[in-house]
Amino acid sequence: MQRRPLISLLVGASLVVMSAPAADAKEARVTMESLPAVVRKTAAEQSRGATVRGISTESEHGKTLYEVELTVDGHKRDVLIAADGTVAEVEEEIDFASVPKPVQATFERAADDAGKVHGVEAVSKGGKLAYYEGRVQKNGKKSEVMVRPDGTLVPKE
Repeated sequence: MQRRPLISLLVGASLVVMSAPAADAKEARVTMESLPAVVRKTAAEQSRGATVRGISTESEHGKTLYEVELTVDGHKRDVLIAADGTVAEVEEEIDFASVPKPVQATFERAADDAGKVHGVEAVSKGGKLAYYEGRVQKNGKKSEVMVRPDGTLVPKE
């Protein structure tokens, strides 16, 4: 019988499909030299004193954005730059202990007794703190929880 080769073929094909990037994911690695001049200028300013871990370009809602991944004083800082050179968003890794108490309490409720908070980032938009983003693991499942500075949850889109 030829069942075994057919099953192997189907399993292999499904693994290829499952490991392929999503069709709408339009992220690509780029170099500092390939950035548009205004974006390169902002990237250079934002990365002063930091180690550049990587640069990528992505498309969100039809707009091109550039993400500069940095390490600053031992922690991660990612800067999202618009095509016009303005800083659209900054995600900065911070210590859980430095997060306001109401935000800590919301993360702890999200993790519950069975879970754990695995890192928090402060997310700024337009130069202003917008929310905190925490990675929570509970019952073996990982999720991201977004909490406003006042401790209220940011609704999922």
